[in-house]
Amino acid sequence: MRGGAAISSYRLMQALRSEGVDATMLVCDALGQDEHVVSYAHPLLDKYHFLAERLQIFLSNKFSLSNLFKVDTADWGRDISAHPLLQDADVIMLNWINQGALSLQCIERICRMGKPVVWTMHDMWNCTGICHHAYDCTRYKKFCGECKYLNSDLFGDLSYRTRRKKKELYEMPNLHFVAVSNWLAGKCAESSLLRYDPIKVIPNTMPVETFSYNRKPNEDYHLPADVKVIAMGAARLDDAVKGFDLLIDTTRHIKQYRPELARKLHLLLFGDIRDASLLQKLAIPYTHLGPVSNDDVRDIMVHSDIVLSTSLYESFGGTLVEGLASGCVPVTFGNGGQTDIVDHMQTGYVAQYKSVEDVAAGIEWAVSNALDRSMLHNEVVRRFSPSVVAQQYIEYINTLLDR
Repeated sequence: MRGGAAISSYRLMQALRSEGVDATMLVCDALGQDEHVVSYAHPLLDKYHFLAERLQIFLSNKFSLSNLFKVDTADWGRDISAHPLLQDADVIMLNWINQGALSLQCIERICRMGKPVVWTMHDMWNCTGICHHAYDCTRYKKFCGECKYLNSDLFGDLSYRTRRKKKELYEMPNLHFVAVSNWLAGKCAESSLLRYDPIKVIPNTMPVETFSYNRKPNEDYHLPADVKVIAMGAARLDDAVKGFDLLIDTTRHIKQYRPELARKLHLLLFGDIRDASLLQKLAIPYTHLGPVSNDDVRDIMVHSDIVLSTSLYESFGGTLVEGLASGCVPVTFGNGGQTDIVDHMQTGYVAQYKSVEDVAAGIEWAVSNALDRSMLHNEVVRRFSPSVVAQQYIEYINTLLDR
């Protein structure tokens, strides 16, 4: 299991088991030794499905590699409807199914088993033709087609055809959808695919109860003792969606217009970066730790005062939750699931979208308003702890079983 959706799904499975639910994960590629994670891998067949879908997209987008992994069609994948775990289940839950894991045809066969099927959406893929995030494109509100990710000017292109297949699948009466944030549910409500489907909102669960919120000294990371540490991280910092250019502009704004604040700050960055020269453009001191483990993130957060996100879009915002669980004050935009996590000027600062001036104001607010770290920790425990999220799923599933 790799990737954010896989980790979130595994955490949910563990949370449900802790609440007495006999939950098991069925995955393509099982990593680790958990007996409740079962692999249905067929290496050659899975590789074939993966490559066949990439080839389909490559041919459809005029031989361009630039957007090859920003879209999925779910035309290829294994039929697992006869698997004993599905046959014995009372409820079937779907999470990440792309890149050759499951096809839309397979999901239809699963639905035809007659059991409630709950599909948790971690991005916009379910409510668009083929893209995982529409960004500034609004074609998903109508019919898709003429897809920019395919360099297409054809109305009936691959995005249109895939959307039509999804529309047919979504007519299955026992297929139900969960969004991990109100923002994502709102995008579904705007879409032509899910506009009339009731969308349940249940957040991702995170092991927030196990996070420490006791601030540790800067010296552990060889940082000056008198600075406020701003943590910011991503799998890849210079992924366009993470807004690293906005971070650069924010630091320059602070140095020019808030020099006293600039002298109090130090950035603690984590995650991969392909263009390391971007770090040299930051106008305040920084330390870049490179890729880190989940345990490293916990340690980084308890050595920080602020957790910053300049992401243009976030379906949820897990790093903000981790920061809050560690007692950091979050500063972020609100164009995504962040507004389910941060209460503006109560548990953090929600800046105006793409405004580096307001991000700078948010950082200054966070420095000036030393919020109680235990309060921030307790707030996310109340919202996102495994037992809280698992109970929301259990209640929802029970309503489906009672129909």
